[in-house]
Formats: sequence, structure tokens, C-alpha cells
Amino acid sequence: MGLAQLYKKYCLHAEAGKDAAEKVSWIKDKLLHIYYQNSIDDKLLVEKIFAQYLVPHNLETEERMKCLYYLYASLDPNAVKALNEMWKCQNMLRSHVRELLDLHKQPTSEANSAAMFGKLMTIAKNLPDPGKAQDFVKKFNQVLGDDEKLRSQLELLISPTCSCKQADVCVREIARKLANPKQPTNPFLEMVKFLLERIAPVHIDSEAISALVKLMNKSIEGTADDEEEGVSPDTAIRAGLELLKVLSFTHPTSFHSAETYESLLQCLRMEDDKVAEAAIQIFRNTGHKIETDLPQIRSTLIPILHQKAKRGTPHQAKQAVHCIHAIFSNKEVQLAQIFEPLSRSLNADVPEQLITPLVSLGHISMLAPDQFASPMKSVVANFIVKDLLMNDRSTGEKNGKLWSPDEEVSPEVLAKVQAIKLLVRWLLGMKNNQSKSANSTLRLLSAMLVSEGDLTEQKRISKSDMSRLRLAAGSAIMKLAQEPCYHEIITPEQFQLCALVINDECYQVRQIFAQKLHKALVKLLLPLEYMAIFALCAKDPVKERRAHARQCLLKNISIRREYIKQNPMANEKLLSLLPEYVVPYMIHLLAHDPDFTKPQDVDQLRDVKECLWFMLEVLMTKNENNSHAFMKKMAENIKLTRDAQSPDEPKANEKLYTVCDIALCVINSKSAMCNADSPKDPVLPTKFFTQPEKDFCNDRNYISEETRVLLLTGKPKPTAVLGTVNKPLSATGRRPYIRTTGSETGSNISVNSELSSSTGNRSREQSSDISETGVSENDENPVRIISVTPAKTEPVKNKEINSDQATQGNSTERGKKRTATASGTENIHQKPEEKSVDETGPSLAAKTRRGRPTKPEPQGTTAKNEETNKPPVRGRKRAAVSQESPGSLEAGNAKAPKQQDTAKKPAAAQRQIDLQRSQVLGSDGDSVLEIDSSSEYSQNAVDLFKACGSSQEDTEDTEIAEGGFLKV
Repeated sequence: MGLAQLYKKYCLHAEAGKDAAEKVSWIKDKLLHIYYQNSIDDKLLVEKIFAQYLVPHNLETEERMKCLYYLYASLDPNAVKALNEMWKCQNMLRSHVRELLDLHKQPTSEANSAAMFGKLMTIAKNLPDPGKAQDFVKKFNQVLGDDEKLRSQLELLISPTCSCKQADVCVREIARKLANPKQPTNPFLEMVKFLLERIAPVHIDSEAISALVKLMNKSIEGTADDEEEGVSPDTAIRAGLELLKVLSFTHPTSFHSAETYESLLQCLRMEDDKVAEAAIQIFRNTGHKIETDLPQIRSTLIPILHQKAKRGTPHQAKQAVHCIHAIFSNKEVQLAQIFEPLSRSLNADVPEQLITPLVSLGHISMLAPDQFASPMKSVVANFIVKDLLMNDRSTGEKNGKLWSPDEEVSPEVLAKVQAIKLLVRWLLGMKNNQSKSANSTLRLLSAMLVSEGDLTEQKRISKSDMSRLRLAAGSAIMKLAQEPCYHEIITPEQFQLCALVINDECYQVRQIFAQKLHKALVKLLLPLEYMAIFALCAKDPVKERRAHARQCLLKNISIRREYIKQNPMANEKLLSLLPEYVVPYMIHLLAHDPDFTKPQDVDQLRDVKECLWFMLEVLMTKNENNSHAFMKKMAENIKLTRDAQSPDEPKANEKLYTVCDIALCVINSKSAMCNADSPKDPVLPTKFFTQPEKDFCNDRNYISEETRVLLLTGKPKPTAVLGTVNKPLSATGRRPYIRTTGSETGSNISVNSELSSSTGNRSREQSSDISETGVSENDENPVRIISVTPAKTEPVKNKEINSDQATQGNSTERGKKRTATASGTENIHQKPEEKSVDETGPSLAAKTRRGRPTKPEPQGTTAKNEETNKPPVRGRKRAAVSQESPGSLEAGNAKAPKQQDTAKKPAAAQRQIDLQRSQVLGSDGDSVLEIDSSSEYSQNAVDLFKACGSSQEDTEDTEIAEGGFLKV
């Protein structure tokens, strides 16, 4: 509060001049950053500071909006996000109260009472001291039920048309009715005031929006005092449009005036792409009554939207199509006038002119599938697949980088990425697979992952472009999985290919894919099996990525458990909601990990154990409803089934049972309560496991006692000495982290694989702290290398290599392509100590295709032959940097040459997923997406409980609505 008072005194009132105001201008950002804290008390404090000090609500409307306008333009990006989140939370709470009042209007019933109770609990969590607030909210709900006048006052307060002055009157009236003169300190009244302050529109109403628009017009005309307020006119205009865009989500009714829309039309004609995009989105959010109430605005707006959909930026085209669909009654005619000329003018020879049309066509086919699904079939089969995706017209730049900035990506690759998105949007609009188009699309996407992004395999595409296409293919499969009718046809092999993207060799691919995965899971849009993908993040060589994955798991698990508590009907769908049910999916995924080829190899078993514990550690933080025993029972039950993916293959089942034994070993060692009776018999997914046979008994231990001890402690089983009894371990030991000296860092090969690979979650992070101090993998993350000066550097002799590590050389390089890492620079080519490698030339070490059997070695690959004689370098093992390392590393994003033993590949390659090119082309060489245009599509109505579907992509409501993927 003290800082807030200083800001109000010296910045708002300018009591000590501009110099003093500039010295304390940082206060506003720091105060808003507090909103990132998890405590509800911190959030309420920031809201109070904002309403009283940063933008005082008691100012006149014009002065108040001027204060808000220039505050928003001068905030740092994180403070802007916090302010947007504050308005979104307040709007969400308003919607909860509105839904509560709607429940009061319905007749009393058991279902109504249950829904009302859940709504009250949600409201209580948005108030200080949620425990006590629950009782007060229940009391307030009783008062609302008895007092009709109080309900009408509250309805007026949360009405979209309520002005700031009316809100002040309503708050006072409600507080007066609940006040008790005999009770000077009334905690119940204080709680109600907190609630009213959060839901009352104290800053924004129709008059305030008009004032904001006038300020922005002055900035456009150059008559505003922007420079005096410390911001440039361009910054003020762009920030003003962004502010209006955010408010259009929370206060759409306040925008409905001819004056406001005239100003927005003026913004649409400006050259600034961001300004025009924001203006279109405001029209989309607020223009539902333009057609009936403001025909002049409508006639001016339509040609502008058509022009943006055909020749604007991709973002403008998307917003223009959605705007036409949202606010016009004759949207079919309007969209047809855009679809027909665009579909006829597609030309793959000019890729830079393809991107916007592909975006528009994709969104049109998604929004109006009944009208455009059939015409899109010929476009997809003849142009998208045959002409665009299956051809490489240009040759990519062979600079060795795994990722390039957006502005450096070739137009052809950007067009291919948009083509993949178009396929997904087309299928999401149809919501059925009657013509088997989804099967063909999934085979195409899987083939793109198998070929590492080079679908034509002509080796004309650059490494960075291949990374973009791998990310697009993996994200597309994940997007299709959000629709139940497509999730059912995604095979386990295709799911595993999609999962391996999170272990991609390119840092940005892993990062963006993990963010997309988390965003969909947290909204309950993806099936539970996709949460198992995060277990593979235990293999990520970068500490920050592992930490991010763990936070995602914590968030997802807490949201699912909370959803089950708040929704009594959720108990009928526990198989798709209960976090513990991720265990069987994780076990099956790890059993089919391309790195896991030898069930008796200790190093591979240790990696499996790390992945299992990465997930189980988060699941086992609490033992709710005997969940530890439930997870143990699931692992035991899996051993009574067979792998549905290959039920008759002994090795596949052996690997599945081995992973189960490791999971049981970890659960038993970490929990003393897992031996209790399981609360219920778990249900296993039939897509991954067969039904247990009656006379099938599997009591075999697939890992020896010595291996079990080694996995838990990192040490061999101790030998009995002089009759002493080996007592069972009371706690799992952890191997000490050995800090290597300079004389031990002369090679990328670990001398002792047992010491170099970590066993516990904590020891893994400790061992990576040194090598990742300045972690950075690409141009966007500049490399910082810790130089180690060795006393003496000698190459490690072959005879010093641990036998476990020598055995590891036989394992296949995983479809995820983990590379050797040094000092966190995993996306950078390293020059071997013996011989330097030209990173951009043809001497790069050849790699096994992603999930594909090894091909015969071509003639003339001398560099490859030189590399194959060297021992393998594991992706998780980090070598310290020698003296010559800093000079041998590029600051770019080049890739480390992979060292592999090609003579021992066939046995390992047998375990990889075999998706041959024949899946992409038919027997006659035509595309699998050549579809009979005479086929009819019928719309399948699929209920997904999507109550939050109306929110936009850019500022979507993260509230867990009834809308997720809750299909069992």
C-alpha cells in the first residue's frame, strides 16, 4: 500500500514534477506483478490497489480513462498480462454469480441443489479465507433465496448494461440490507463486500469505452498529448487497440455505438497490421447487433473484411472469416464469395501468395462444413497433398541449424505448415470419418514424423524447415485427438509417434509441443492418455524443460482432482478424469519406447525407471482414497494381460511386464501404504491391453533382485559379511554426485556409465546443474559456455569403458533423436577432438530415420564410415567442456554428429515403428487423400461438454468448464 500511495502522489498527481515521476514509474509494474502469486489475498490486494491508486475509480469518466489509457501503454508485458488476467478473473466471477442467480429461478430439485452447491464452492474460492467464506457464501445464498429485491439488485449489478454509477448505488443498497446495527464488526458483511467489489463494474461502462475511443482518435489525429505522457503516438494507438480488444471480451455490450464502430473502421484502414487485426477482433466480439441496428456500419465493414480474408495477413484473414461468421445472418453467401475465388487461384509455384488463402479456406471449411466440406475434398486431394505437400520446389539453406526465426523460414515451408493446419480444420469441421479422410490424413502425418519432416525424402529441405514440419505434424495429430470420433481411430503406433515429438532433437520443437500439450490438457480437451507423454520429459537433457514438464503435471493433476470434487456427475467418467488412470497409458508408452530394446540392460531399465518416477512422484505426493494401492493394483493387473498392440509377440509382452515390475518396485519403495486394499478394481483401456485370461497367471519377476537394488540405490546389492543379515532398505539411497575434475573431462564418453546416469529425480537435477548453468540451444537462446581448464586432457581408452556402456551401443537411436549434450548446448554440432567436422557439408553423420528401419548405407559416405567406428554418446550423458570446446562450438543451432554402430543396428531397428512410404502413396502412386468426390458427408452431433467453446483463442478462458474431453 505504501508503494501505491507513492505512485499516486508522484505519478498521478505529479506533486514533485516529471523527474520524480520517472524515478518511481517502476512501481506500477511491480505492484501488478504481485497478481502472479497463487494466494487469493495477493490477488485481492492488487485489485484494491488498482481501483484506488493506479486508476482511482472515483475520478470522472474522462479523467479515469485517460489514466487507464496511458497506464496500459506504459506497462511492461508481464504487467499487461497480469492486468488482463485480473479483468478476466473478475468477469469469470461475474459469470459464476449470474449462473447462481439463474439456478434460483429454476424449480427446486436434487440436481439443482447439487449444481448450486458446486457453484457456491467455486465462488468461495475467489474470496479471502475460502474455508470461512464457504459458510458465509451459503448464508448469502439463503438470503438471496428469501429476498427477491436483493436478487434484483444483484442482477442489476452484474448486468452487461450496468453503468459505473448504477453499480455504486447497487453495492450500497445491498450492503445496507445486510448490515446489522447491533453488530459493529460483521465478518459476513465484509465477505459480501469483497464479493461485490470484485464483480461490480467500477471502471468500465459504455461511457468509459466512448472516452477511450476518443483518446485513441486523438492519438491517430496527432492531437493527443502522448509525448507529454511519456509514450509515442504509435505505441499509444497500438496499446489502446489492445486494451479495447481485451475489454471487448469482458464488456462487449459497452461497445455498441456508431461512434465507437466508426473509429474502429478508421483503424481497419491503417497500415499497421496489428492495429487492423485488433480492430477486426473487436468487431467479431461485439458486433452481433450491427446488422440490425447499424446498417451503415455493416455496408462499410463487409468489403473490408472480404479484402482482409483474401489479401490480408494470416491473422487478419482468420479474424475476418470468424467475424463474418459471427455477426452476419447471410454468412453462407459472404463466405462463398471468399471461398470460390480463393480455391480457384491456388498456385503452389508462388508459395508466398498461398499462406493467407490457405488460412481463410481452412477456417471457412471448419466454420461451415455442411456447405464447404465437399468442395474442399477435391482441393485437399488434388492440390494440398499432391501438389504442395508431396513436392519440394525449392532447396533449403544447408546451414546445419535446427531452428530458424520466423522471418527466415522459406515461404514454401510456411505454406506447407498452413496446409497441414487446413487438413485438420477441414476434419474438425466435418466431425465424422465416413469417407475415411481422417485415416488417410493420420497416415500422412505419421509418415511426416517417420521421415523427420522430409516427406519426399529428396534431402532438399533444410534441418530447420524439417523441425517446423515435425512440429506441425505432431501438433496436428494432437489437435485431431481432441475430437472423439478421430481419437478413436488414432492407432497406438500413431499415438507413440506423436508422443516422441516431446523428445525431438530441436529445443524449440520440444518447448512448443509441450506448451500445446499442456494447454489442451488443462482445459480437459485431450484424452487422459496424452498426459502420459510428459513422462518422456525425464529424458530431456535441459533442466528447464524438465522443470516445466513437472509444473505442467502438477497443474493438470490438481485441476482434474478439483474437477472431480466439484462435479458429482464426474464420478461416472473417472476413467477419463482420474489422474491415477494415466499409469497404464504411461506403462504402455514406455514399453514401446524406441530406446527400450533390451529388457535386461541396466542402463535402459534405469531410463525407464526415471520416466516412471517423473510421473509417479507427482501422483504420489498425496495418498487420496488409497491411490497408492490403486496404482499398484493397476500395475499388477497389467501383468495379467497382454499387449494389445502385439499380443502374440513374446518380446513385446516381456518389455511390458518389465516396465510393470519397475513401476511396482518404485511404488513399493516410495510408499508404505501401497499394500493396503485397493478402493476399487481398476479398469484397463482395451485399446492398449487385452482382457485378462482366466487361467493365465504371471508371477514371474522380470527384474532380478540385484537389478532392483541397483535401480533404487544406484549401487550393486551388498554382499553378506560374516553372517550379518542384509536388512531390507528402509529408504531409497541416492548415489552421490561425483564432481569431475579437469583431468577427467577429456572425452564425451563417460568412464563409468553407472555414475554418469542419474537414478533419483533429485540427483538427476543435481547432475545437470553444472552442465546447464548457461543452458541455451539455439540462436534465440545465445550459448553461454562454462570453460573448464583441465590439468591434463587425455582421451579415454576403450578398455576403460564400462561394459554396460559398451552394450548400450547396440541400442537403436530413438525416434526422438536425442543428441549428445555439452554444457546445455544440445542443438549445436561439436567437432570431435580427433577430427573437425564440416557442419554444413555432406560429412554430417547419418542418422536412423525416426521410428523407421535402417536403410542400406549409400556409396561414398566416407564421413559416415569414419563416425560409425566410434563408441556411442548417450543423449543424457553430458561431458564437461574441454579447453578447445568453446572454439569448436558455433553460436548457432547446429547439430551434434551422431555416433552409432551400424553393424549392430538390425536387431534394434526391429523394435521401431514401421511406417513405410506405401502408406502415403497408393498402389498406383496416387495420393491416399484422393477421395471420391461423390461421397456424401453427414454431420455427426458429438457432445463434448464444451461450455467454454465461445471464448477466443488468444484470450481464452482457462476456467474448467463442462467442456473438456470427458468421453469414457
